Amino acid sequence: MATDDKRTVLIASDHAAIELKALLVEHLREDGHDVTDLGPDGPASVDYPDYGYKLAEAVAATPGAIGVALCGSGIGISVAVNRHPDCRCALVSEPLSARLAREHNDANVIAMGARLIGPEMAKACLAAFFATPFGGAKDSQGRHQRRVDKLSNPRFAKEPA
Repeated sequence: MATDDKRTVLIASDHAAIELKALLVEHLREDGHDVTDLGPDGPASVDYPDYGYKLAEAVAATPGAIGVALCGSGIGISVAVNRHPDCRCALVSEPLSARLAREHNDANVIAMGARLIGPEMAKACLAAFFATPFGGAKDSQGRHQRRVDKLSNPRFAKEPA
């Protein structure tokens, strides 16, 4: 992940993703990022919602932080993270979806499934996610920012035509 933009990264997983989490923590630290591992610390069975909620709270409380959520499929933990109104968690499996999650949705948490994605692809997804800014500032029509605002504030959503 060749970038001079060092980040505060908060990472959590369930037991199914403990090995991928350890690999990504090491990779991110080697790249100079400030990484906080929110657990779990071992392979004993845990419930992914507990770690998804913990990660969401930490991301919401840490301005500018990026969250990394991992479980077997990535689905369960991403659902848990997205329960927090200040989190926009995108489940990705390749760099294009990681880039679009940042550019269009201003995602602040990336989720991946350890049973579905290999270590090199996970690193590539992180690289794309970190390298991509939110496109709201360059969107002259304001469509990306308008849509992101509605993600955290459903009352602003309009009935589809």
